Amino acid sequence: MSPVLAGVLQVLALVVALGLAYRPLGDHMARVYTSPRHLRAEKWIYKAIGADPDTQMRWPAYLRGVLAFSAVSVLFLYLLQRLQGSLPGSLGFASIDPDQAFNTAASFVANTNWQSYYGEQAMGHVVQTGGLAVQNFVSAAVGIAVAVALVRGFAATRSGELGNFWADLVRGTVRILLPISVIGALVLVACGAIQNFSGIHEVGQFTGAPQQWNGGAVASQEVIKELGTNGGGYFNANAAHPFENPNGLSNLFEIFLILVIPFALTRTFGRMVGSLRQGYAILATMGVIWLGFTALMMWTEFAHHGPAFDIAGGAMEGKENRFGVGGSSIFAVATTLTSTGAVNSFHSSFTGLGGGITMLGMQLGEIAPGGTGSGLYGMLVMAVIAVFIAGLMVGRTPEYLGKKIGTREIKLAACYLLITPALALCFTAVAMALPTPGDSMTNTGAHGFSEILYAYTSGANNNGSAFAGLDADTQWFNTTIGLAMLLGRFLPMVFVLALAGSLAGQRPVPATVGTLSTHKPLFSGLLVATIMIIAGLTYFPALALGPLAEGLASS
Repeated sequence: MSPVLAGVLQVLALVVALGLAYRPLGDHMARVYTSPRHLRAEKWIYKAIGADPDTQMRWPAYLRGVLAFSAVSVLFLYLLQRLQGSLPGSLGFASIDPDQAFNTAASFVANTNWQSYYGEQAMGHVVQTGGLAVQNFVSAAVGIAVAVALVRGFAATRSGELGNFWADLVRGTVRILLPISVIGALVLVACGAIQNFSGIHEVGQFTGAPQQWNGGAVASQEVIKELGTNGGGYFNANAAHPFENPNGLSNLFEIFLILVIPFALTRTFGRMVGSLRQGYAILATMGVIWLGFTALMMWTEFAHHGPAFDIAGGAMEGKENRFGVGGSSIFAVATTLTSTGAVNSFHSSFTGLGGGITMLGMQLGEIAPGGTGSGLYGMLVMAVIAVFIAGLMVGRTPEYLGKKIGTREIKLAACYLLITPALALCFTAVAMALPTPGDSMTNTGAHGFSEILYAYTSGANNNGSAFAGLDADTQWFNTTIGLAMLLGRFLPMVFVLALAGSLAGQRPVPATVGTLSTHKPLFSGLLVATIMIIAGLTYFPALALGPLAEGLASS
């Protein structure tokens, strides 16, 4: 079988698997967030944290819950790392330095999982399982909760109420993420991923010196790292490591985990607003972009020039033989079009245009299908922008799902769109202007610029993947990327929840003959065009200095 055919068959298998999971998972999540019943285990949690799950919150109260919980999580994870050297199960590893502890705490709480350390050489079992793995669950649940709050804003009628953050957080963790993760971990173990609490032991000789390796609860962390679109690996090689991702079957399963909740949330959205066709329109938009990026990535990586590429079957530098060009390309697109950031290959070793595709996927806002929750609310904000543009073209007040998009709503949507590009581009500009950050670049010229642009794009968009050539374990990068991750995660949530509150306070507007049909292919096409134009106009100058310049120079 040719490598190209193998890649195409993997895409088809993914589409089938996602299609089979779409309806049951989407309906289940809709029931989870609309049910008045609380499970017994959930009641115990509410009692332990002192929360009343039946209290309805307006957007300021909901936001306070999000920020308070996340602030406590950052502090807890920071202290856990700083105290690692005194904790049991540390495997003899020392406590983490302050700047790296801050970066890692910000990273995992912000659902970014950027890692400027070697996991197998820095983190013991307590920090890995009691700190990082826990944040993989709750940070993903926070993202889904915010998305559900925005959906309730569209569905509510003059109440201003968005539900209860604590109930949404607990339900998302207990009823959605935990059950799927248990089953998924068993699948990964069956594929060959490890799951233990082994200590450090020698595994043989490497370049004349003994090589040491440690085990860990890898499969259980691997599954939520993908399912929650987190991305932080137990080992430095991430999903390219055979303990995390043993073979082609596990690779395909992990891609499925990355995509399944973000895609299924579009059906949850349709159920909660009372129109499945609206969910299908958002799904179509996400699907078109994802398939287009996947096809473009596979073309750039298979379009080889020269006898070395011919023999290898494509651009195999930095890719695992057990995944090949096809499996690596599909994984790279899935992880950068979502907020996952896990990698099974070095994105820095992709072709110039291939590396640019991974960057552009993040720069779109990671909305096709995006992160758990963040993809849906990002796409809905883009839908608000698209409806506003359509209203300008026909000269009438824009409406979406029966709610008027007025001055307040469009200002909030515009602020949401401006946050992450401003963070990524401003931090990149400062880093390139200062003398010290440039010392961390492995490469010079266009590729070196791409290393830094990719790092801040990844941090501000809460992705977490890296170009691999950048030495980010410095005080400058640990601090600035940590700030980019926190601001890039929580400032957009402020505007999303404010938008949700504004919509929830409105009276629905009856549809008329002049109302734009937002469930038809025309609107999906307008939405795709809006996304590509906005991202293109925002990032094109920076991309022209980096991956585009490199790709044109090597063509």
